[in-house]
Amino acid sequence: MHPAFSVILFTTISGAGYGLLFLIGLLSGTTLLPDNRWFGFAGVALSLGLASLGLLSSTFHLGHPERAWRSFSQWRTSWLSREGVVSVAVYFPAGILGLAWLFFDHPTLSAGWVTAALAFVTVYCTAMIYASLKPIPRWHNPWVPLNYLLLGLMTGALLLQALLHLFAAPVLAIAWFTTCSIIAAALGKLGYWRAIDQTRTLSTAESATGLGALGKVRLLEAPHSEENYLMKEMGYRIARKHSRNLRRIAVILGFVAPLALTLFSLFLPPAAACAGALVAALSSLAGVLIERWLFFAEAKHSVTLYYGAASV
Repeated sequence: MHPAFSVILFTTISGAGYGLLFLIGLLSGTTLLPDNRWFGFAGVALSLGLASLGLLSSTFHLGHPERAWRSFSQWRTSWLSREGVVSVAVYFPAGILGLAWLFFDHPTLSAGWVTAALAFVTVYCTAMIYASLKPIPRWHNPWVPLNYLLLGLMTGALLLQALLHLFAAPVLAIAWFTTCSIIAAALGKLGYWRAIDQTRTLSTAESATGLGALGKVRLLEAPHSEENYLMKEMGYRIARKHSRNLRRIAVILGFVAPLALTLFSLFLPPAAACAGALVAALSSLAGVLIERWLFFAEAKHSVTLYYGAASV
């Protein structure tokens, strides 16, 4: 699949925003988060800002962005529509949570729990947009929603960790939770890559055309003289060597560096620990950007079988 930057940016930063919003909503009113009103307001504002920026960037991939509002009407059958509805619905309880924290110096627990639930559902709906597509075997598997949820949780936890350091209120339990979320996300991503690398071919040119009984099927001549929309969007190819190198970079930036910096920050003085937490959050976002680019670039659509691909 063609890796459109607008969609890559959307799934990365909105996932981080909703991951942060999930944790703030879930932990609001507990001793794990400071009572500081500006911390609560900053956390909610940052998470909603990232989510909004991601949702806005996703419209740039549309042929007619001004018609994006129409997607809300198909929520009964479309995961894209469900994502749109839930992603907007979360603003109401999140707004109440942030304002209550700011003006009354304490969060509203019910608003926090509703916010956390809607943030979780939003990321799940985003993942199911891709996992529900049967013509793309590398997406149509249970690893996809699991990875979206774990990566959103990891990047959200790293952002929360950075915020706590900025407000000089680091919490040891949050640091260890962040460490566990990084490890879980890394294992999920490695499991996904292992699954797509070892899964046998599901569709071939023979099965797609129904001519397998006659022998090997190959494209004799293209039906047109230049690339069409399907070939540009669905027929993107990446060399195996480049894929392996990018996977290594994604692992280092997305998991290894944030994990090391998070652990080191436990033993560093406050200023250095704060800098380490910020770099860890930024490194994870850079690594997830590369991972998300690979998620699209390595996917193969069944329609390419009619344009010369031997298997999908």
